[in-house]
Amino acid sequence: MNLMNFTDLNSLKADLEKNFQNLPLVEKPEDIVHGEGNESASVMLIGEAPGYYESVQRRPFVGRSGQLLRKILAESGLSEKEVYISNIVKVRPPDNRDPLQEEILAFKPYLDAEIQVIKPKLIVTLGRFSMGKFLPDVKVSEVHGRLHKIKWNNQTLFVLPMYHPAAALRATRIKESFVKDFSKIEKIVNWVEKASATEEFTETVREALL
Repeated sequence: MNLMNFTDLNSLKADLEKNFQNLPLVEKPEDIVHGEGNESASVMLIGEAPGYYESVQRRPFVGRSGQLLRKILAESGLSEKEVYISNIVKVRPPDNRDPLQEEILAFKPYLDAEIQVIKPKLIVTLGRFSMGKFLPDVKVSEVHGRLHKIKWNNQTLFVLPMYHPAAALRATRIKESFVKDFSKIEKIVNWVEKASATEEFTETVREALL
């Protein structure tokens, strides 16, 4: 299965449901909670896995932590139409336990395909599991709110690690950090757009001179 052939999210989602028997945690296609949002989003938010309310509504981040996320998203100046929200695992783990490594790996090709289709200017990771996809062996408490430029699948990505909103619900200090980090997103996207334009110009000049 060559996921690089997907050119839109609808065909990707259809393939995910068609092949549900090959994936862990999935008993029927309706168990799958797809990503949601703008296919041309500038910002892609990646969480951990669906919870109970997400599995019922088949939408990411609609429970208590999701309501906080969407509230702060709106307050930050970004509309939901400007972002795409997804998870590293597309099905609710039993009792909302942490996703297992084999589950993360099983859903990895689909998340990778989502990133390839959307081509976000900024990826915001919510919690340690999604952060670990791009920045392994670090702690959220050490790097949250700091922009990282990484090489991923032969392309450059800008990644902003943040706490998971569920953690923000449990501790006032973390919620304050969560809100503060979120307030940086719009400025970071504007900076990335300018930086990318400069890089493209530099590459064009370099190619013309060589």
